[in-house]
Amino acid sequence: MSEQPDTTSYDVAPEATVSDDVDTLAVAVAELRPALEAILMVSDEPLDKVRLASVVGHPVTEVEAALQALAEEYAEQGRGFDLRPVAGGWRFYSRPEYAGVVESFVLEGQQARLTQAALETLSVVAYKQPVSRARVSAIRGVNVDGVMRTLLSRGLVEEAGQDDQSGANLYRTTSYFLERIGITSLEELPELAPYLPDMDDLEDELASVAGLDAAESQPPSEPQPPAEPQPPAEPQPPAEPQPPAEVETPDAPEAPAPTHASPHSGDGTEPDGGTEVT
Repeated sequence: MSEQPDTTSYDVAPEATVSDDVDTLAVAVAELRPALEAILMVSDEPLDKVRLASVVGHPVTEVEAALQALAEEYAEQGRGFDLRPVAGGWRFYSRPEYAGVVESFVLEGQQARLTQAALETLSVVAYKQPVSRARVSAIRGVNVDGVMRTLLSRGLVEEAGQDDQSGANLYRTTSYFLERIGITSLEELPELAPYLPDMDDLEDELASVAGLDAAESQPPSEPQPPAEPQPPAEPQPPAEPQPPAEVETPDAPEAPAPTHASPHSGDGTEPDGGTEVT
């Protein structure tokens, strides 16, 4: 028996169509928001809209609109987190009203805060960048080598080349610094003028400092040595009494001797009474 050819007909599925846009993935527009949420949830750094668009396969304009819509939706629903644009990208952040709860959870049993010296040094770098380490030390009035090493190790500052004249290394803040304080650029740093003292107060302070400097510049008067005690004077022997000088008096006529009454006559008083006879 000769073998008969198989004439059974089969339904052939239509050929799968391939999108002409090679830059767009096969993700439905309705799935754009969940895809963005999933990517941002696992990211440990802000992601810009261009990178997100390349990942989810949607145009940049659609991605940007979806990010704005998600941010508004979270704010309206009162979620415990926000979607914020920061440091040129987008990232999830906990809401400010829950900062106390988050802080107690993160910092429990840890000492992760920067010291006052580190915060002051970081502020100088932020407002004076690019700045050398010696310049920061001059502004703060103390050595900042140890503090700068801490800021470098935490990724808050980084090297920014060398000074043309001195050859010293220059430092600037990083994008992680912007991310930590919640701003997108250095132009958003608060102005220092509101925190500076008034001119009147400044003039009084300068006058008081100048007075102190003038007082310190005058050499103190040398103390006078105490006077040496004088030895007590030797007692002089008493002078011998001199005999009274004889005074020559002219001869006076002899007066008749007075007659006294007898003390027993009753016509006078006792001789020692000192009264004259009447």
